[in-house]
Amino acid sequence: MMNFWKKILLGSALTLGAAASWASGGGVAWDKAPVNVRDMASLQRGAKTFVNYCIGCHSANFMRYNRLVDIGLTEQEIKDNLMFTTDKVGDFMKAAIDPVQAKAWFGANPPDLTVIARSRAGAGGSGADYIYTLLRSYYRDPAKPTGWDNTTFPSIGMPHPLGNLQGERKPVFETHGEEQVFTGQWERVKPGALDEQAYDALVGDLVNFMQWMGEPAQARRTAIGVWVMLFLAFFTFLAWKLNQAYWKDVT
Repeated sequence: MMNFWKKILLGSALTLGAAASWASGGGVAWDKAPVNVRDMASLQRGAKTFVNYCIGCHSANFMRYNRLVDIGLTEQEIKDNLMFTTDKVGDFMKAAIDPVQAKAWFGANPPDLTVIARSRAGAGGSGADYIYTLLRSYYRDPAKPTGWDNTTFPSIGMPHPLGNLQGERKPVFETHGEEQVFTGQWERVKPGALDEQAYDALVGDLVNFMQWMGEPAQARRTAIGVWVMLFLAFFTFLAWKLNQAYWKDVT
């Protein structure tokens, strides 16, 4: 138990340290992710992209397949379109890759993505903003082991998971003294299967799904919160009127 809490505290310290480092060092500005967890069509498209491009390496160990009925899918649709044939609809969404192989290939096991959109929030914006920017910031770099680098996460260990869809781009850098600074501009090198607008929409749907996955009840929580505030406002008004009625004859 003591080792468990030590790991929790260490992880928290590392997260806070990374956020502080980003804030003090500047970093790339994060783009605003188009998040709307009430958009069922977007969530369904995002779930399809997640199982096709992410779950091969990354698990979502706190999300069961059958929870996807909350985004408007039937269990049969989940079985037919979003699951491996060996999985059961009540299983957790686990990666297909062997953890030993993953560590050998990438140097570390790919992180679980269930709450990544919530845990990555920092000085640049929300966790969804970070992921949205990250997946649109890859570029080819033959000097890197994977052949890819990223302006949002320099020397990233993960190759571009959506490279065939986005194609290849080249970031434009400016020289400031001895430092190369990314200008925020890109040059197209090789087209992908999708044009820029369609690719951004696909990434937006994926990030929207990951935001929902981090807290599937968030839309319902927000709706309940609105009714609670209306309830409190109404009964505050009643209490005020009752107070007036009680003291009107007392001077």
